[in-house]
Amino acid sequence: MQIFTVLLLLIILAILYLVFLYNRFVRMQNQCEEGWSGISVQLKRRYDLIPNLVECVKGYVKHEQNTLQQIIEKRNAAIKAESPVQKASAENELTQGLRSLFALSEGYPDLKASNNFIELQNSLNKVEDDLQNARRYYNATVRNYNTAVDSFPSNLIAGHFGFSKKDFFDIEDSARENVKVAF
Repeated sequence: MQIFTVLLLLIILAILYLVFLYNRFVRMQNQCEEGWSGISVQLKRRYDLIPNLVECVKGYVKHEQNTLQQIIEKRNAAIKAESPVQKASAENELTQGLRSLFALSEGYPDLKASNNFIELQNSLNKVEDDLQNARRYYNATVRNYNTAVDSFPSNLIAGHFGFSKKDFFDIEDSARENVKVAF
């Protein structure tokens, strides 16, 4: 009778441990989704600023319509990207486009002195900082989640219930710096 009690207790403990692992995966997956949501919010703020920035620049740089059109196209491509890997690639392209826009503004002193342009640049820098923080949080939650997916014995639960590794939101080294604002 005692062996039956010990065996029953072990089975109950094993079931409780499996429930604990499953709930841990659910919690970690939700944290990853929350982190991605934070990135999405910052990217939307960024996307909303870009048309205003382009319109502000249009009035000053009439000869550079091609550059402005490319930035709008890169913005639209970034909006359409869905996975973290696609989003990161599109964001790298968009960041390079914004750098060329700000480099272009160096040749137009009236543009650089425009209060509207200065405010838009400052807003964009704030969004870039917030985006960097959101990206850090997301990548930390993905790292913890992926570690749990790969680690034994939690990998058995992950595989059985369909929890798979998530992609990091990586950016290229050349895009890691905030867009430079020089007056």
